[in-house]
Amino acid sequence: MRITDKKAVFFDLDHTLWDFEKNSAITFRTIFDKHGLDLDHERFIELYVPINENYWKLFRDGLITQHELRYGRLSEAFRQVGYEVSDELLHTLAAEYIRHLPESNHLFEGAIEILDYLKPKYSLHIITNGFHEVQAGKLRNSNIEHYFETVTNSDMAGCKKPHAGIFEFALKAANAEKCHSIMIGDCIEADVQGALDCGIDAIYFNEFRKDAHPSVTQVHHLLELKNLL
Repeated sequence: MRITDKKAVFFDLDHTLWDFEKNSAITFRTIFDKHGLDLDHERFIELYVPINENYWKLFRDGLITQHELRYGRLSEAFRQVGYEVSDELLHTLAAEYIRHLPESNHLFEGAIEILDYLKPKYSLHIITNGFHEVQAGKLRNSNIEHYFETVTNSDMAGCKKPHAGIFEFALKAANAEKCHSIMIGDCIEADVQGALDCGIDAIYFNEFRKDAHPSVTQVHHLLELKNLL
């Protein structure tokens, strides 16, 4: 069913347009090789992904700081994989990971095509909980920065999705009305429910076909958005 009366489309960035897991794995391999860390790279990534997801939830809920997020997720991943590193090296790796992460530029399949399709029809915007300097690098290095009229991050808004404040901030920056706006993202809690609670329609980018309430509008591939917008 096609969604009508929309003028502004707001995208999440990580896990929605920018392929975080693929780019993250490349970054880890780069910094591990640099420091000569002899560990099972694939096993580390397998463990890191859910750990990172949990730490981001804690950060989103205001239960840990940015420093605790960046350091704690690495510390726990190394502990679970059974590889001992010094506290000094952990801090070095955490800093280098953040510095090198935006250098990778893999996008989800269909990202450029769908942005090309949407750009003439809507004003496009980003709402992200990521940090300003990191997210700006991702947009620039993956060559999609020019598609978006505004980029709202949690640093600017002073709060994180799903808090209504970040959506209100983004709407004001975009000069957009709720009834004419729609949010697209991969997190059912932060992106979809956050937008809905703020009075903005939402589409769930459900790549892994996780269980979702039948009332939630969802796509499993970015190009499926052509059927809705």
